[in-house]
Amino acid sequence: MTDDPIDPQLQEIAQRVFDAARAGDADTLAAYLDAGVPANLTNGTGDTLVMLAAYHGHVEAVQLLIERGAEVNRLNDRGQSPVAGAIFKGEDAVVRALAAAGADPHAGHPTAVDSARMFGREDYLELWGSSRS
Repeated sequence: MTDDPIDPQLQEIAQRVFDAARAGDADTLAAYLDAGVPANLTNGTGDTLVMLAAYHGHVEAVQLLIERGAEVNRLNDRGQSPVAGAIFKGEDAVVRALAAAGADPHAGHPTAVDSARMFGREDYLELWGSSRS
């Protein structure tokens, strides 16, 4: 760790990128990623760009991030996965996109399987063949 303060310009750029993920602004995300911002950029609570886009139901942004190498199974500091967050919010298209990209339904706490069961979403469980397990 360093005692050097974070450059205010870098903080401002990071905030814009996180805001774009929350808002589902895929064009802005693409521009920042093309300029060198990492697809797995993480905020102070461990939320990745894909976590923020998934939780807020922005499938186009999620797809873009997946295509640019975002880790779909990266947990935040609370041990939550993007797919479990999308299930919690009932974001069908996002859940399906993450499942297609290899999201682990058993990662994190609660897991995607646990969340799907809690909300009675057999259709989500069937994505992973987990309806009986």
